[in-house]
Amino acid sequence: MNRKYQQCALAIAAILSAHAYAENFGPWGNAVPAPGINTAAAEGCPIESRNGRNLYFMSTRNGGMDNWRATWNVAMHSWDDVTNLGEPANSATAADYCPTPLPGKWLLFVSSRENSEDCVDCKAMPAPPPGNPPAGDLFLTRENPAHGWAAPVNLGGYADGGPNTKGSEYSPSVVETAEGTFLYFSSDGYPDSKGHDIYMSRQHADGTFGPGVRVAELSTDAADLMPNVRKDGLEIVFSSNRASADPRNQDIWYATRPDTASPWTVRGPIENTAVNTVDGAETRASLSADGTRLYFGRKHFSQVPADPGDVYVSTRVHVN
Repeated sequence: MNRKYQQCALAIAAILSAHAYAENFGPWGNAVPAPGINTAAAEGCPIESRNGRNLYFMSTRNGGMDNWRATWNVAMHSWDDVTNLGEPANSATAADYCPTPLPGKWLLFVSSRENSEDCVDCKAMPAPPPGNPPAGDLFLTRENPAHGWAAPVNLGGYADGGPNTKGSEYSPSVVETAEGTFLYFSSDGYPDSKGHDIYMSRQHADGTFGPGVRVAELSTDAADLMPNVRKDGLEIVFSSNRASADPRNQDIWYATRPDTASPWTVRGPIENTAVNTVDGAETRASLSADGTRLYFGRKHFSQVPADPGDVYVSTRVHVN
């Protein structure tokens, strides 16, 4: 490469990085039910595709816990064409949830169909946090428009150099950075887990992901779970009950960093009582690619009859 051109490319990269750091947003607005998504059944674990055309989420409307997908109807300002992803992205007997679409028609998700390192003599794991899905592992599949979903592949167990444990892995989130490609998720199955904590796994050259490393600045003795990283890698949202006397009352917290080589700084819970409620669990928050939309699940634990859970969305604007 021409040295002068290389210097210009580095300068442009620095400008882009500075722009990303300087990017600011206004406050999150009041959350409203996601249009076209919710039913009398349980809906949760929502996340937009990177192009914003689809919303992936979990629903029990067919009797089981499955992964679903909806398409944005521009004219109606609502999600429609709500479709069950079908087998094998869903299974007839297991819980399948936390779908995470990736470019190239790849899909990460969590399933209880197979749980790495399960064994008769293993130490019993703690129950999942109140109101959360059963224990599961991280899986990867890919959609072929002509043939449907490929057989899901388990990302591998901790003992064999993968991210999964015999505990609960939740909410896979992949971010590409100058330092490499990383998989964020939460788990309670690692030797250093203090309840449910947030972990980060580096992608190897062959495309596989290694064991998770606990992200100390995001994890506490409370339940810290279901992370999602903004596309530029500078903001992360997750659920936590660290500030609540009731373990069921999970709120959406967020953290930022000036660049992808720096540690995270926790900024606190989202300060809007129409996002974080006093009698509900707000879980599996996710950010749109441009950072202006926040989707999450909410279940009011004090509601009678019991609230199965719905998907909500909040919006904010760029201020620079």
